Amino acid sequence: MTDTQNRRAGGRAARKAARTAPLSDAMRPVRPGMQGGTYKPLTQLDMERINEAALTALEEIGLADAPQSGIDIMVGAGAILGEDGRLRYPRALIEDMLAKANREITLSARNPKHDLHLSEKKVHYGTAGAAVHMVDVQTRSYRESTVRDLHNAARIVEHLDNIHFVQRPMVCRDIFDNREMDLNTIYACATGTEKHIGTSFTEPDFVDDAFEMLNMIAGGEDKWRERPFVSNSNCFVVPPMKFATESCQVMEKCIAGGMPILLLSAGQAGATAPAPIAGAIVQAVAECLAGLVYVNAIKPGHPAIFGTWPFVSDLRTGAMSGGSGEQALLTAGCAQMHHYYGLPGGAAAGIADAKLPDMQAGWEQAMSNVMAGLTGLNMVYEAAGMHASLLGFCHESLILGDDLLGQAMRCVRGIEVSEDTVGLETMRATCLGGPGHYLGSDQTLSLMQTEYIYPVLADRSSPKEWQEKDRPDLIEQAVARKKALIAAPTPAALPPEVDAQIRQRFKIHLN
Repeated sequence: MTDTQNRRAGGRAARKAARTAPLSDAMRPVRPGMQGGTYKPLTQLDMERINEAALTALEEIGLADAPQSGIDIMVGAGAILGEDGRLRYPRALIEDMLAKANREITLSARNPKHDLHLSEKKVHYGTAGAAVHMVDVQTRSYRESTVRDLHNAARIVEHLDNIHFVQRPMVCRDIFDNREMDLNTIYACATGTEKHIGTSFTEPDFVDDAFEMLNMIAGGEDKWRERPFVSNSNCFVVPPMKFATESCQVMEKCIAGGMPILLLSAGQAGATAPAPIAGAIVQAVAECLAGLVYVNAIKPGHPAIFGTWPFVSDLRTGAMSGGSGEQALLTAGCAQMHHYYGLPGGAAAGIADAKLPDMQAGWEQAMSNVMAGLTGLNMVYEAAGMHASLLGFCHESLILGDDLLGQAMRCVRGIEVSEDTVGLETMRATCLGGPGHYLGSDQTLSLMQTEYIYPVLADRSSPKEWQEKDRPDLIEQAVARKKALIAAPTPAALPPEVDAQIRQRFKIHLN
């Protein structure tokens, strides 16, 4: 080989090595917190009408069934308790509490590189839900979910670039004591991933034990309060327009303990929320504004996520239809209302009504996830792994969802238009005496990794290449990757002495 050929071969090898090397976060084509907001299904007038309707609902209808502690807190702030036991909220009170609300929240992770910065229209995708079944893709069947399944889901997410947080996606059906289930949920997630975690509590009495465990994991109460890496997913209302008494008491305890709150309103359009899409948004906004009053009357500026989560019913049967186009519109409209108030917000997307990770699941998950991202939803919950309208969770779908969410985030990033990207100089050099194609141009090579994102499992080969590779099956590949990720070490594992202390203090079911 000549010296020239050696240099060319060496140059190709160097370029290939550079392309396969991990990119810095700033160079990656997609990353957590990319700015959305280009899709706007609601006009400014639409948002103003929804806001007006929500404020009127709070003034005239109000909410029932607040615990006495909540009544005292909100009446003390300016809410009015009627003879019918309902709390009503003057507009001036809502405006006052909106002024006190925290508009830029950082959800800490055990590893600071995974911190989530919620402001403006920055987008983050993650899991959530309370599935009671696991999907077994190999037997095409459902079984009850376990604490091991939950821990494995967290271990998988730790290694997935496009799933940015783990809110508990399933219930540990093998733990029958509710206190032990709540504590083991935290343990299973926190020992599986260093990303931010969301969880809920069955009863207020279990919260103190949870904080004791979290302080042990963090290395002390001061360190926990400095960087609370778990948030409380709190269904503080039972739509329509009623408080959930015990959840409100949980919320009060979590605020006292320094835990961020997801104010979650989850009405079902046509059942527990109005059937019109706009009406379902109005009720969710009204309920979450009441929650905002509650939180900021306790502690002004406490980190709270405006969690409008209205769901859709199939009005022929009354069954939930999380994979519908209407659900995608609901979520996008809710995201716009978060921006209207300038509040960090979250809603549900990525839910599949399909029972398995098949073509139906693909279109259902992609449609709502892309629309949520393009609208600039800060926290996209239930974005991967959820099937059967939230009744089933699937590890393989979680892994395939990482590829899907990478493509969704690329849509969120949008198109950069600059003097360099319009490409006139490259076009001139290519077309006027050049090779007549762009395959080897410096511009193409420099943008291969920073402008384009490549799926891990999705197959883009030609039919001939696919045949030569023995026709790889997507689900089989996902099964193989699941096994590899579960077997891989997790940096979230606790120091042995800390783990031993936790196991001595609490009944941990995970071997």
